[in-house]
Amino acid sequence: MALFKKLFKQTFIYGLATVLPRILSVILVPLYVEVLLPEEYGVYASLMAFLILGNVLLSYGMETAFFRFVTKGNTNQKVVQSTTLTSLTVSSIVFLAVTLLFRNYLAEISEFKVEYVTYGLWILALDALVVLPFVWFRVNEKPMRYAVIKILNVCINLGLNLFFFLILPKLAVPGSFWEPMWNPENKVSYVFIANLIASALTLLMVSGLYLKIGFGFSKSIWKQMMKYAIPVLIAGIAFSVNEAFDRILLKYLLPQDIAEVQVGLYSACYKLGMFMTLFVMAFRLGIEPFFFNYSDQGNAKTTYAAITKYFTLFGCLILLVVIIYIDIFKRILIPNSQYWEALKIVPLILLANLFLGIYHNLSVWYKVTDRTKFGAYISVFSAIITLVLNYLLIPYIGYIGSAIATLAAYGSMMVLSYLYGQKYYRVPYDLKKTGGLLFLAILFSGISFYGLRGNIWVGTLLLLVFVAILVYSEKNEFLRIIRK
Repeated sequence: MALFKKLFKQTFIYGLATVLPRILSVILVPLYVEVLLPEEYGVYASLMAFLILGNVLLSYGMETAFFRFVTKGNTNQKVVQSTTLTSLTVSSIVFLAVTLLFRNYLAEISEFKVEYVTYGLWILALDALVVLPFVWFRVNEKPMRYAVIKILNVCINLGLNLFFFLILPKLAVPGSFWEPMWNPENKVSYVFIANLIASALTLLMVSGLYLKIGFGFSKSIWKQMMKYAIPVLIAGIAFSVNEAFDRILLKYLLPQDIAEVQVGLYSACYKLGMFMTLFVMAFRLGIEPFFFNYSDQGNAKTTYAAITKYFTLFGCLILLVVIIYIDIFKRILIPNSQYWEALKIVPLILLANLFLGIYHNLSVWYKVTDRTKFGAYISVFSAIITLVLNYLLIPYIGYIGSAIATLAAYGSMMVLSYLYGQKYYRVPYDLKKTGGLLFLAILFSGISFYGLRGNIWVGTLLLLVFVAILVYSEKNEFLRIIRK
């Protein structure tokens, strides 16, 4: 019992520290859409998409490799730690030095201002330099230090954004000390400055670990770690393509005069899908340790099937609630009506993220059977779908094509994981009941959004009907829980 209590505590702390940055991105949306024009928000969103890919490349799978090798009984932990620290530090510094040298060229080919590219390069390097310290906290079971620093990063970023956009403009009266610091013609730069300062202060907070771990390098261990890390890197690249590459392709496949605006509209409305994303992320962080710890139990497969069913049903409720009450949510999270034309992507993005969450539940088969290479195969296949569909659809239907591509990519991951899972590790999923309720939720969502948009009363009735059907279908389970 003490072990599970400790596991739950650490899972909760790590989960909170991981989910909070995502929550920050949602909290900042109302501020950004009020102070930034759609094209300015598009610049921010498209550059951040590059940073997501850059973060994966600069950590190059070493985080996972460190976990694996530092816990091996036949390796020297200190050598593994110092080798990993040296590798990540040297690669980050070399990356920063080389890219800063060619930042003008990078700005030209990427069609961003040199200033924005410079901010992005510094942010990437600083974030890469804190990868190992945060992994070290997790390996050495220091969840509070991990969480406190992560949360401070979020608070600093949020505080600086509020200062730059709400306070600084009022302080920067003509002739004041603050006047030179405020440039209303270049508001996007303040978003990156806030991020850069938060990243720099985070590195400062973990810098003591550089002295504690120390630098050193074992060529043989580094080669072994890289061999392990490369597949992780490939899977990470594929995942980042699915997560962010649509913004990049929108920027370069649409006509230049509308591209940034379209990226801004798409990215702002995409955030309404974060309701599902946060649910999926929180659930995954809490349930993954359970999957591994429970895998040896005799009823493990039955338990996995039940967990997947209830995850799907709760996700269906989120899907319905957000879509039915989208006209309320849009006024809270996207108060600027200039962005509302892209709301048509929200049902597709919500459903895509629900499919991704179901995939994470289904993926238990390759994790507990040590067939993780299938995870990389599935991710790469879905990334190809993302790239191909975006390339084919964006020139004709713009960001709608990106939303369709996201849905197709995550849907394919879900289907492939189920099919392979039933071959290698058959779990008795209740397809008839779960699939039926999922179909019903999609049908009611479509009716509410595309057929009766704005009629909250009818939407609420559909929601109540779905809940009634859900309760009736699961009445025996609910009664069993109540009797306990």
